[in-house]
Amino acid sequence: MGALLVLLPLLGVVLLNLPLGKLAEKLALPLGGVLCLAQAAVILAAPASFWDQALFLPGGVSVAELFHASFPVDSLARVMFLSIATVGFCSGLVAKYTMADEQTQFRFANLLILALAGLNGIILVRDLLGLYVFLEITAVASFVLIALERGKAAFDGAFKYLVLSAVATAMIVAGLALLFIVAGSTSFDAVAEALKTSGSSQLALAAVAFFLCGLAIKAGLVPFHGWLPTAYASAPSAVSVLLAGIVTKTSGVYTLIRLVDAVFGYGPAVRQVLLVGGLVSIVVGALGALGQKDMKRMLAFSSISQMGYVVLGLGAGPGLGLAGAIFHLFNHSIFKTLLFVNSAAVEQQSGTRDMDKLGGISAKMPVTGTTSVLAMLSTAGIPPLSGFWSKLLIVAGVWQAGHPAFSAAAVIASVLTLAYFLSMQRRVFFGKVADSCAGLKEASAWGLVPALLLAAITVGLGVTAPWLFQTFLLDVGSIL
Repeated sequence: MGALLVLLPLLGVVLLNLPLGKLAEKLALPLGGVLCLAQAAVILAAPASFWDQALFLPGGVSVAELFHASFPVDSLARVMFLSIATVGFCSGLVAKYTMADEQTQFRFANLLILALAGLNGIILVRDLLGLYVFLEITAVASFVLIALERGKAAFDGAFKYLVLSAVATAMIVAGLALLFIVAGSTSFDAVAEALKTSGSSQLALAAVAFFLCGLAIKAGLVPFHGWLPTAYASAPSAVSVLLAGIVTKTSGVYTLIRLVDAVFGYGPAVRQVLLVGGLVSIVVGALGALGQKDMKRMLAFSSISQMGYVVLGLGAGPGLGLAGAIFHLFNHSIFKTLLFVNSAAVEQQSGTRDMDKLGGISAKMPVTGTTSVLAMLSTAGIPPLSGFWSKLLIVAGVWQAGHPAFSAAAVIASVLTLAYFLSMQRRVFFGKVADSCAGLKEASAWGLVPALLLAAITVGLGVTAPWLFQTFLLDVGSIL
């Protein structure tokens, strides 16, 4: 039944592009919201047996056979599906808030639903060729979304994304071809088995290296991060929410986690690359954020840094490190989406993202200011918010794996995270109200609803994390 998560969005795109006139424009955003809410409801409520059922097309053809792929849904997949649905829903609300033109909303909704199909496909497939196809569907939708408003900055961001995405695609296709030569198949299981027997061959090592570099570009990890700040900053606000909240995480980081865990394995060379790459991304992203004036560019560099923590946890291998990486991947999709939602509110109400032209707006926009503080503290790993627990797991997992220096560096880097976010809060939300912000008003309900929803998840997950660990995952005392 997992295939429905791909087929229904594709059918939604077809429906919206039937000759329905103005009705299609009015249905577009609501349809995207309904698909996201339905996906979240199914993930939260459906029993495990629901996902094991095969889906057949008219004529008795299995969807899995049609695509030459299986569609298993495990715990990691459920986490990602929930993240995709939550971020997609919030992105649609921000589009309603910031895009006054119904034609623009219609185009955005079409691309959002298409991206939903691509992202869900990435999660579902267990075949490298199918994975490549869904990565490209997501990349094409993302490229057009960045350029949606057709301004000079938008085309600049879209062009950088297109060029780097093409390089990533070339690397992934090269790795895919080499792995097919090694394994004679593109299924995860067959490639994993072939790498166990010939993993030390030059061909296999080159294939893994190509894949790791391609996915690092998709994720915006250092040193392949050049496209990300420009793309995030130049895209429309609702698109920035979608890109930062889930697209780069699914296309790059989730895929990296899945392939390392299920295909490439945790060999010493792979672990070392992940540990070093993760730590470099943490530090470079944090230092880059410190020097920014544009609010969205600062948040973009922050995303680079936080994804470094996920990769660092993955480098620690199975156990606490991997659990922390997955938990932080979900946490980051929530609190970083919240920060971009609030950035959209600030830009929409004030007309600027230049933090030096803002100041004291918490007095005018108290909900936006308060939820931004919660997201900032969670990102920095301040207890008891959700970001604290995932960072704790990562640091403990890396230490347990025998890399105390990396653990210590990750903790110290959290101070840099707190520094650049305190700078942002001081310049934007704290202090005396700037003269240019004297007439500012709080965001409308379309901007406040996603902010309050995401803030509630951040706080709720943080407060209940010890109970969740002891009940479902592990004894918190063993970590502390």
